[in-house]
Amino acid sequence: MVTAAVFVIFYLIPGSPLHMTAMGISDAQAENRIATELHLDVSLYQQYWIFLWNIVRHASLGYSFYDGASVRWILGQDAPVTASVVFGGLFFWLLISVPVGIFSALKPRSLLDRAGTAFVLIGISAPTVWFGLMLAYTFGYKLGWTPIADYCNFFPDSSGTCSGPARWAYHLLLPWVTFTFLFAAIYVRMIRSTIMETVNEDFVRTAWAKGAPRRRVVTHHILRNSLLPVVTMLGMDIGVALGGSIFIEKVFTLHGLGLELVTATNRDDVPVVVGIVVFVSLAVIAANFLIDLAYTWLDPRVRLR
Repeated sequence: MVTAAVFVIFYLIPGSPLHMTAMGISDAQAENRIATELHLDVSLYQQYWIFLWNIVRHASLGYSFYDGASVRWILGQDAPVTASVVFGGLFFWLLISVPVGIFSALKPRSLLDRAGTAFVLIGISAPTVWFGLMLAYTFGYKLGWTPIADYCNFFPDSSGTCSGPARWAYHLLLPWVTFTFLFAAIYVRMIRSTIMETVNEDFVRTAWAKGAPRRRVVTHHILRNSLLPVVTMLGMDIGVALGGSIFIEKVFTLHGLGLELVTATNRDDVPVVVGIVVFVSLAVIAANFLIDLAYTWLDPRVRLR
């Protein structure tokens, strides 16, 4: 379904860059040669079949119109950057939002609850680009504590390039903080509200009445049922985070999929645009599949038979 939608949008719409690449040439022989190479001389059904066959059989998404580079090679270079930013940010925003949301809900109107509410208001109100620029200016430019731009490979490299886990994390610190500040604020509010609703459910009151230990009631009855909406939201927010990585990569000059997508769109480089859209779509589908599996652990009523 994803490949069909992408194919229709980018390949079959009249006037698309792909058609203009083949038909905007005055030389008839060159035009025919390009049309043959791009399979524009066959039916639309055959074009889609060739497109799908290249993906499944050869793991090929074509070659860039701009410089002839393999789209698969481009994805291999840029995907680790975007994955590092998004999933690193995801780890830290959950690390902060889950305990803060839990304690705010279990101790309402406490000092921590009031501080969490202020954090939520600021995090939701602050634009992502503005907050990232403020971090880069304050901690990168004025104080010099962190790098403002560039990316280091996670695996050590003997060629002298920037690499290694420590330098990798050091260069991604500000992008992670930007992601964490935005999403953690949303998740603190959601976790707090769902836990406060669950605390008043009948099965929780029954557990208290039966004399169940506090730790068991909180972990097995309250948290497991409260996290179901959070897990659902997490599956959707992974796609949002992948889309939002465009702004983070632009602010911190990280050459990931987001920045590559903007560049390819400006160049009318359709194969690169298609490759990125297909890759990100499949990544979101895979992430939501893992989220569905998580339901079987959180909710015993949802079991795979």
